[in-house]
Amino acid sequence: MLTIPITAGCYATAPGASKKLCTLLPTPAFYLQALWTVSRSANMAKKGIYTDGDWAKSSLHIIRALERCGCTFDIRGMEALCNNPQPCVFIANHMSTLETFVLPTLIAPYQRVTFVVKKSLVEYPLFKHVMRSRNPVLVNRTNAREDLKAVLTQGVERLHSGVSIVVFPQTTRTTGFSPENFNSIGLKLAKKAGVPVVPLALKTDAWGNGCCLKDFGRIAPERTIHFEFGPYIAADKLDKDTHTDITDFIQNRMHEWEQA
Repeated sequence: MLTIPITAGCYATAPGASKKLCTLLPTPAFYLQALWTVSRSANMAKKGIYTDGDWAKSSLHIIRALERCGCTFDIRGMEALCNNPQPCVFIANHMSTLETFVLPTLIAPYQRVTFVVKKSLVEYPLFKHVMRSRNPVLVNRTNAREDLKAVLTQGVERLHSGVSIVVFPQTTRTTGFSPENFNSIGLKLAKKAGVPVVPLALKTDAWGNGCCLKDFGRIAPERTIHFEFGPYIAADKLDKDTHTDITDFIQNRMHEWEQA
């Protein structure tokens, strides 16, 4: 399966990855490339031939498109994935559309994976075909009780069938991180399914949120894209302090990146 080259659990964009023509107008240059990738993926998904490997490959194309436009990646903690192929719950902050497009090529080569997503995403033009093919866990984001029920029911089913799940516990995407707005739905899912948890901190504001269309904001190459996976927290180690440990991990990484 095609993926990024990982060395000692890390990946960093190589010097010279950018292309001058793309860096002159990074936003339109990126979206033109992304549209081609999504269109091709959607066509395959409609035909029922879009595999996990295809998903990882198209996700890698998004990384390469961003790099050609001058964006740089700093990805760490990948040894957690390389050494532990068992199904788990990834619990991450949610900053932009970028992580939804990039995480498949980081995770799918090591284990099957899907997302907890809003139902509206499976109705989104073009992208709906790709997302439906991934059999995600669907929530409404309007009723917390109903969302919890959906995540626990659908999520346990996915996990017990060998599929890991990425959960963004924040109610909406935000460039900041507030522990008080970071709920414990992912941890509850992991406890109910009896699987490990992997904390995931990310900073992806290089792909900005748009004014009219939130998913299509400015591409800002000057902002480094960060992902860091924390160590696995075994199912029998999940306790009342785990939620705090996860939020502390994310908050500390966010602070480090903002200060760099």
